[in-house]
Amino acid sequence: MRRPLRLQILAFTATRTVLNTMHRMVYPFLPALGRGLGVDLAALSLALTLRSLAGAGGPFLASVADSRGRKTGMLLGLSLFTLGVGLVALWPSYPAFLVAMILAMLGKYTFDPSMQAYLGDRITYQRRGLVLAVTELGWSLSFIVGVPVMGLLIARRGWTAPFPLLALMGLFALALLSWLVPRDPSPAEDRLSLWENLRKVLTYPPALAGLAMGLSLSTANEVINLVFGVWMENSFGLKVAALGAASAVIGFSELGGESLAAGLTDRLGKTRAVGSGLLLNSLAALALPFLGRELAGAVVGLFLFYITFEFALVSCIPLMTEVMPSARATLMSTNVAGLSLGRALGALIASPLYFLGVRLQGGIDLLPSALTAVVFNLLALVALHYLHKSVKS
Repeated sequence: MRRPLRLQILAFTATRTVLNTMHRMVYPFLPALGRGLGVDLAALSLALTLRSLAGAGGPFLASVADSRGRKTGMLLGLSLFTLGVGLVALWPSYPAFLVAMILAMLGKYTFDPSMQAYLGDRITYQRRGLVLAVTELGWSLSFIVGVPVMGLLIARRGWTAPFPLLALMGLFALALLSWLVPRDPSPAEDRLSLWENLRKVLTYPPALAGLAMGLSLSTANEVINLVFGVWMENSFGLKVAALGAASAVIGFSELGGESLAAGLTDRLGKTRAVGSGLLLNSLAALALPFLGRELAGAVVGLFLFYITFEFALVSCIPLMTEVMPSARATLMSTNVAGLSLGRALGALIASPLYFLGVRLQGGIDLLPSALTAVVFNLLALVALHYLHKSVKS
């Protein structure tokens, strides 16, 4: 691998760590954010649903990476992110927080597929699982490093403290990638428009199967992901700093999943790796309500749930990059939109499922959520089976 490309991959991973820290810090600190904003869990759940729905607009922005170039798409995404977090730094309020989450989501969902398409253009399919798994380290590092740091800032300086720091890091990433990534070539006259690329994706059955797989997988994760902070606080009395430490444990589990994907996805074959991850994640979800009767068991259960989910998700990415190479960025952004819609659906049903579990006897608060996660994982397996007929492992 050429040295400039290695530096770019390192920069992409660091940038994604920043983007994902904003995206993920909401979950473990929902109670603290709710108190600071003066809103309840239902209002925050609605805000997360709207954020995820806004992410469905990703294809309309990220397709610029097909029509105008990969670098243009990445810089547009970073600009939206920086604008969003900067707004809260200047105007700390619930409306600003809601707008910031939407802009940060659009920014992330524009940057990620543009970056994935950029690497897909330059890395062979046989090695793509390894390289894309390295960039996915930005997801786990956000929980290992970013979220605990944000927790300390919130505990010491209040809920607004993370946003000025995130805005500064966004500006730095903009400057770094503007210098590091080569200029986009001039758009070809015969390059397809946004609507033409979207029509290609949405009328191609294997692409639709891949989108359904991602939507189902992300829904399964979100029904646990949204409520685990509330569950840990209510069940074990954890405070903000302790929740940040628990988030770091989850981050290490995701780091393990990404490392497994880097080492195994190309060897096993993309389809087999995804299927194995889905089955193991279903088993982990079923075990979580029973392991979670004690704090140590809850941490172990979350570790297993997130490591298997991350392995399945990261293995999906190189598989999807080869479904439609002629519209790679548009397909990857549409896939991200599918993941976002899955999270929106999961966020919509997560609170009712959790409170249904709270009303049950025997300390099995998460059982309805876990069973729902298994159902959506099985739907993802059905979609994967169809996709396997069209894309070689």
